[in-house]
Amino acid sequence: MDGPVAGSVTGTELHFDSDASKVEVGYCRGTPPCRFLSTCDGLPVGLADAETIFALSSGHGRCGVAVVRASGPASATALRCMAGLSRSLPPPRTALLRSITDSQSKEVLDRGLVFWFPAPHSFTGEDSVEFHIHGGPAVITAVLQALGSVPGMRPAEAGEFTRRAFQAGKLDLTEVEGLGDLIHAETEAQRRQALRQMSGELGHLYQDWTHKLKRCLAHVEAFIDFSEDELIEDGVLNQVDRWVCDLQAEMEQHLKDERRGERLRSGVQVVIAGATNAGKSSLLNTLCQRPAAIVSPIAGTTRDIVETALDIGGFPVLLSDTAGLRESQDLVEREGVRRARERVEQADLTLVVVDCAHLPSDAQQAAAFLQEHLRSVLPTQEQPETVFAADRFLLLLNKTDLLPEEQRQKLDRELRRVSGFPPVCLISCHTNEGLQDFLTVLHSSVKTLCGDPLSGAPTLTQARHRAHLQQCFAALAQYQRYRDIDLALAAEGVRLALTSLGRITGRVGAEEILDIIFKDFCIGK
Repeated sequence: MDGPVAGSVTGTELHFDSDASKVEVGYCRGTPPCRFLSTCDGLPVGLADAETIFALSSGHGRCGVAVVRASGPASATALRCMAGLSRSLPPPRTALLRSITDSQSKEVLDRGLVFWFPAPHSFTGEDSVEFHIHGGPAVITAVLQALGSVPGMRPAEAGEFTRRAFQAGKLDLTEVEGLGDLIHAETEAQRRQALRQMSGELGHLYQDWTHKLKRCLAHVEAFIDFSEDELIEDGVLNQVDRWVCDLQAEMEQHLKDERRGERLRSGVQVVIAGATNAGKSSLLNTLCQRPAAIVSPIAGTTRDIVETALDIGGFPVLLSDTAGLRESQDLVEREGVRRARERVEQADLTLVVVDCAHLPSDAQQAAAFLQEHLRSVLPTQEQPETVFAADRFLLLLNKTDLLPEEQRQKLDRELRRVSGFPPVCLISCHTNEGLQDFLTVLHSSVKTLCGDPLSGAPTLTQARHRAHLQQCFAALAQYQRYRDIDLALAAEGVRLALTSLGRITGRVGAEEILDIIFKDFCIGK
């Protein structure tokens, strides 16, 4: 199998220092995270050493088949020694059934498949070998110890295979992040988004913009250096102006994604809020199918935030139950109410739960009561029209089993008639009545917040992407600001934009600017 093996990387972190000149890419199988550093102004550096590394790539625990991978110049030696191949290596990327032996004791450790991946056609770009062995702990330990006894080989650091793939140009940073996200994906939508990013769609978009910025910078610098010698036409800068405007428009549209990709990657923050004893904890327990929160007839039972992760139709949701909203003299409960209101402020979607027993019997009065109740739950919203935004709030009328059928129907008709109301669901956590309709509405709301990961242009999935793109956008504004005042400062704006964009993918080089200058203008013929 030529490519990433599930379990070879189980975590991804990317960090930038204060001057943003160094990119730190870390991978970790556990805590604390293990990190490594790649420097040189955002350029991938060469491999730190020529050592051959090896590790279990298929994850720990008993299993039918385990994959042990080695990468580096001694891979061929390890394959010959441990697979009993005296001279010739097996054909590339072809399974060969062999006895796996200890190179020193000559003891047979296992019988399994071996694969040979000669450079540069491997995941890391180096000579690589994989041993597909039985997944018992004793077998795995014996094979790893045997590999460690081969000269020039050492155990790999966490994530080092992917690090070498990045340094060899096999993956850019967005593809590395996509690989990490794919391994961590817990829902179908997360898998689709991660696979799309790992395939390079997001990286290709940024590389296209990078190429355009390089051309802009090359033309501006060529004008500065050679215009006095009449080697550059006057219309060059006008062309750069058009390119910069087009790039700004594309980046602005890309940034206006309402954080859909980031929500999908980390999970939609859904908060259950409302008055005490409205059935919030019962709703949480019903949705997660377990007693995650204490349910009691005593008002104010929930004091702190209770969180649980859910898969709603393939989309990740982090559901939070909060303290009942009311005035209280109890210091602990008051802190719980404060935290509840704070969590509502941060929520992507708020489920406002109301006890039907507290509603006026008249449907019109009930609608007015609910409008006022919504404002009390969401006190910091200043504009009434934004309080009931359909994509941010759902109104759940709980305990409908306590209402007569006729009253429920009148209430439902009246609330559907009132304009400006969020979607309303009549449910009963006691009888599960209306829950299926509510889940349909919830799924639709979550899907709207995340978008379809398979359609449209690739979306931003990392906060660092957004930060660097915003810096890039601001740098292009510097070009426009100084274009007619100081062309050197304008060129610096394009250069800063190029650097910011290059930090997303980890690829940017000054040599390419010179190539474009001499290619486009044939300076000196």
